[in-house]
Amino acid sequence: MSGLESHVTVQKRAYYSPPWADVSIIGVAGSSGSGKSTLSQAIVRKLNLPWVVILSMDSFYKTLTPEQSKLAFANEYDFDSPAAIDFDILVERLRDLKAGKRAEIPVYSFAKHQRLEHTTSIYSPHVLILEGIFALYDPRVTELLDMGIYCEADADTCLARRIVRDVRERGRDIEGCVKQWFGFVKPNFEKYVEPQRKVADLIVPRGIENRVALDMMVQFIERKLFEKSTHHREELSRLEAASKEQPLSDRVVVLGETPQLKFMNTILQNIDTSAEDFIFYFDRLAALIVEQWVFAIDPQLHAIAAGLLTNCPGHSTTYNSQQRQSKRLRDTSIRD
Repeated sequence: MSGLESHVTVQKRAYYSPPWADVSIIGVAGSSGSGKSTLSQAIVRKLNLPWVVILSMDSFYKTLTPEQSKLAFANEYDFDSPAAIDFDILVERLRDLKAGKRAEIPVYSFAKHQRLEHTTSIYSPHVLILEGIFALYDPRVTELLDMGIYCEADADTCLARRIVRDVRERGRDIEGCVKQWFGFVKPNFEKYVEPQRKVADLIVPRGIENRVALDMMVQFIERKLFEKSTHHREELSRLEAASKEQPLSDRVVVLGETPQLKFMNTILQNIDTSAEDFIFYFDRLAALIVEQWVFAIDPQLHAIAAGLLTNCPGHSTTYNSQQRQSKRLRDTSIRD
C-alpha cells in the first residue's frame, strides 16, 4: 500500500460511524386506546437495557391559536387528524437522532392545550420506540424506521381505555371523551389510522397479551443491537490496524507499557468486566492521563497539584506521582 493510499484509508476510518450514530427506530401505530403505550413499555421491560427510549408523538402536537384553544377546551378541536401533528419537527428530531446528535423534544400540556416553553433532551439512545396513532403515516418517518408495528384492538376496548386515560391523565370528563370519540376519533381512524396497516412489518392483535408477537419484536431488536455491536468492533479493529501502519504524531505522548497499564487495559477491553470494575479502572487510567497532561504543560503546576492532594486534610491515600519527562502533550494515547 502506498503512503497516499494508506493516508486515505486512515482518514476514512477515523470518521467511522459510532454505535450511537445509528439509532434503531421502531414505530408503533394503532388506534387510540389500542395498547400502543403499554406494548412499548413491555418491550422496554423485556429488553432490560438502559439506552432504550420511548418517544410519544403526543409531544409533537402543534401549538394552538387562541381560536383553536377555545375549541379544544370545548372538546371540539380535532386532535386525531394528521394536521394536528407537527411532522416537520418530528422528522427533523428523528434525523438528528439518526445522525448521533442531541434532539430537543417539545413538551405538550393537554391540561393547557399548549406546547410548553421547556423541552426534553434525548441523546444517543441505541433504540428509540416512536409511539403514536400516526407513527406509520408520514413517508419521511417510515423511511427512518427499522421496524413498523401496528396494534389492533376491539373498538369498544379502545373507547374504554381512552376514557380511563383521558379522565385520569388529561383532566377531561366522560361526556367530552365520548363526544370526541364519535366526532373525531372514529372517523379519523377509518380515514387515516387503519390504512397504516398496509405499511406495517408486524400487526399485533390484542397488544401486550400477544406474547408471541412481543417475543418476535424483542428478538428483532436484540438482533439489530448484536449486529450493531459486531459492526462496531470490526470497525475499531480495522481502524486500529490501519493506524498502526502510520507513525504517531509528534503531538502524541504514549504512556509507558507498565504492568499496571497492561492490567488496566486488559480489564477495560474485557467484555465480561462488570460496570463497577470498568468505572473504577477507567477512573484510575484517566487520572494517569490527566497527570501526564498537567506535567507536560507545567511541571511546577504538576508538583503543586500533587502536593495539594497529598496534604489534603482527611485524605487517607498517599498520592504517588508518576512523573514523566515530556516536552509537550496535546493528545495522550495507549497502544498495546
